[in-house]
Parts: sequence; structure tokens; C-alpha cells
Amino acid sequence: MTTLTPGVSQPGFTELFAQLGLDNDEASIQAFLRQHHPLADDVLLHDAPFWSPQQAQMLKEKIRCDDDWAIVVDQLSVALRKKPDLQKL
Repeated sequence: MTTLTPGVSQPGFTELFAQLGLDNDEASIQAFLRQHHPLADDVLLHDAPFWSPQQAQMLKEKIRCDDDWAIVVDQLSVALRKKPDLQKL
């Protein structure tokens, strides 16, 4: 697991996807967002059907810790719910 020093390292999607065991290059992240969009507003991110039990648990724990990881998990949740900018995908 990556150790972060507050104020020094802010994880992004690349690091989060690596932690989830997913391909974490830009093209793979964009493909994941396209494939799983849109996530319904009434579904918690960790309850989405596309996570393995281990991935769901990790996301739940990262939110519960309310640290730098919680920020990027929240950003992933927003990215899966908002209307994509097809010009950027």
C-alpha cells in the first residue's frame, strides 16, 4: 500500500486504479469511466455492481478514513455520475 505524507502527495486516478488492481494508464481509466457510466445517484460507489468484493471493501475503507484517498474516491464517484465530455474521452 502506498504511504502518503499529508500536503506532499495527493493520489489521483492513476494511483487509485493501481490500488484497485486495475489498469491505470490514461486510456484504461477513460475506458473504465465510459464502460461504467452512468452510475445511478442512489448507488453508493462501493455498492456498484462492477467492483469485486475486495475492491468494494477497499473503496469503503478509503472513504471511512477521510484522508487524501477519500478525495480521489469522491472524484471517481463524481466522474462516474456526471455527463461525460465526449470531446475529452
